[in-house]
Amino acid sequence: MSKIEKYTLEVIDLLKQLIAIESFSRQEDKAADLMEGFLKRKGLVVNRKQNNLWVWAKEPDTNKPTILLNSHLDTVKPSFKWTYPPFEPIVEGDILYGLGSNDAGGPLVALLAAFLLLAEQEQAYNLVYAATAEEEISGANGVALIFDELGPIDLGIVGEPTEMQMAVAEKGLLVLDCEAIGKAGHAARNEGVNAIYKAIKDIEWFRTYQFPEVSDLFGPVKMTVTQVQSGTQHNVVPDTCTFVVDVRVNEKYTNKQVVDIIQRQVKCRVTPRSTRLNSSCIPMQHPVVQKGLQMGRACYGSPTTSDQALMSFTTLKMGPGHSGRSHTADEYIKLSEIKEGIAIYYELLNGLKIQY
Repeated sequence: MSKIEKYTLEVIDLLKQLIAIESFSRQEDKAADLMEGFLKRKGLVVNRKQNNLWVWAKEPDTNKPTILLNSHLDTVKPSFKWTYPPFEPIVEGDILYGLGSNDAGGPLVALLAAFLLLAEQEQAYNLVYAATAEEEISGANGVALIFDELGPIDLGIVGEPTEMQMAVAEKGLLVLDCEAIGKAGHAARNEGVNAIYKAIKDIEWFRTYQFPEVSDLFGPVKMTVTQVQSGTQHNVVPDTCTFVVDVRVNEKYTNKQVVDIIQRQVKCRVTPRSTRLNSSCIPMQHPVVQKGLQMGRACYGSPTTSDQALMSFTTLKMGPGHSGRSHTADEYIKLSEIKEGIAIYYELLNGLKIQY
């Protein structure tokens, strides 16, 4: 039995145990305990901060660049449409059913197996593996909590289901709360300033404005008004009108740049709920992308948000499984996808040389 086959069997068994544990966001403690025990049995020194774990392949060398392998422990809650028990790992042929099997249990354990393989050989980089929390809610106590502990990272491999293709860019996300201010008055008389009419002008701007920088991967920044609320009763001119705008940001802009442009253009009050979830992009000439292309991996831009959005360093999103299975009833991953993912991760990273 090859080492890849050995580790594949071990981590698939680990994944089955993870599926059997409820690991909703902010409730990952038991899953983290399981992972901690597995890593300690491998003889690794486990670092833990709340429900985030990380291990180094070897003592970090300050003269080498550092590569982070990261995926998340938490899952969304199962929908009522599941026909399989979501917390019972069920194998039918090549398919493993269970909540979190695809998002992101498969990538999580495939990266772990690749880490164990890579750690057996001297590499031109420091290697650290992290299993982290709160990805599904972009929480403050997830991977961002350990960045200071890890120190400078030169490349991050973010494990999410991409069919082992390379997501070289990821859209950013902004949610904007907007408020137009008017003046109340009686609808029967020519009184007041109708906040709805003021909001309509700004809503039309959101509908029609085109940001000048257009992405080859994503196209333009996309803004969609998704909620509108105003008025108290039929005969009162409303003095406020609030609306929500969903903004998907391409890699040409930071979230702050987009907010600044919007605030200069509209008259309503614009308040972003957060500017943390920025877009990302890795240069096509980066050694890891070039090696992936040589291996026959394809590149694309990912419309879904991950912990990659919280990482200020260079990242590549890549993992076994299919994004379309995430957050669905009867979620599954193929066992062959996990085995293939381990082999591809290992080939991609073994002997890789990146700039420090």
